[in-house]
Amino acid sequence: MSSGTQSAVLSHDDDDVPQRKPPGRLRQSYDKYWYAWAMVLPVVVVLLVLVAYPMLQGIYYSFTNANGSNVARTIGENEIPATFTSVGLQNYIDVFTSADFWSVLGWTVVWTGVCVFMHYLLGLLSALMLNRPMRGRAVYRILLIIPWAVPAFVSTFAWRFIFNTQYGLLNIALDWVGLGPYGWLEEPTLARFSVILVNVWIGFPFMMVALLGGMQAIAPELYEAAEVDGATPWQRFWSVTVPGLRPVSATVILLGTIWTFNMFTIIYLMTGGGPAGSTNILVTFAYNIGFTGTADYALASTYGVIILSILLVYSMVYRRALRAQGEVW
Repeated sequence: MSSGTQSAVLSHDDDDVPQRKPPGRLRQSYDKYWYAWAMVLPVVVVLLVLVAYPMLQGIYYSFTNANGSNVARTIGENEIPATFTSVGLQNYIDVFTSADFWSVLGWTVVWTGVCVFMHYLLGLLSALMLNRPMRGRAVYRILLIIPWAVPAFVSTFAWRFIFNTQYGLLNIALDWVGLGPYGWLEEPTLARFSVILVNVWIGFPFMMVALLGGMQAIAPELYEAAEVDGATPWQRFWSVTVPGLRPVSATVILLGTIWTFNMFTIIYLMTGGGPAGSTNILVTFAYNIGFTGTADYALASTYGVIILSILLVYSMVYRRALRAQGEVW
């Protein structure tokens, strides 16, 4: 058989052999990092059980009329089946046409905006102070981080005692100087001021630590070059520090907004949403609907879905705005 004939036969045989497709990206990742996947698997399972399942159940409940009297429950040896039914979008219509929703949403936006602004401002000022050489800097760092290191519920109870009308340390101090006691947690305006003050005190150290790390990552040569060019301290801050902190600032502002928007602990433990619901934010308002009174699980779930949707939309818009400004994040 001539060489040309052999080549033709081999070429024909190669065409008959099925070509294997290259493995997909997921398969390649598993083959290369199977140990990492195995280590992450327990966390994924826990998240599915504790986060994904309740979230899907809440979405389902938001399209029903489920409440404390028609869900499945067990009383002694008797098992009572669920009798709730589907109501479509009625719960969402009820929420968006309710004056209470818009009132609580407005206060939630104000609460979030003021707290995050103060968190960032105080965190930035504290980071600027600690980024400079000074005696006892390590001590100051420890003292400033304590509000964030202490569990939030402990700090909240401490502040609640400080704001107590009869026995609170703040009113005792004010009484000494003749200003008289105030109902810090009993009057709507003062109660709102109080919960904002507590949240700012607890939250700003996180911003401080993150921004301080960002400042220390900025190359000192940039400051030296700016100083050689005759830049003032303010110009060095605006032209070197602020651009260098943009990636860190973008992340901490987004996280701070999400955490503050859902800050259940401080509101619930300080005021329970009172007085007269004046300090209720969306998450505490939903909790009160679902776990007090008639326990309207459907309406509470509807609020939960709306809160999740608001934060998802905010995150998407925020990220798109950063990309439009040239930030890759």
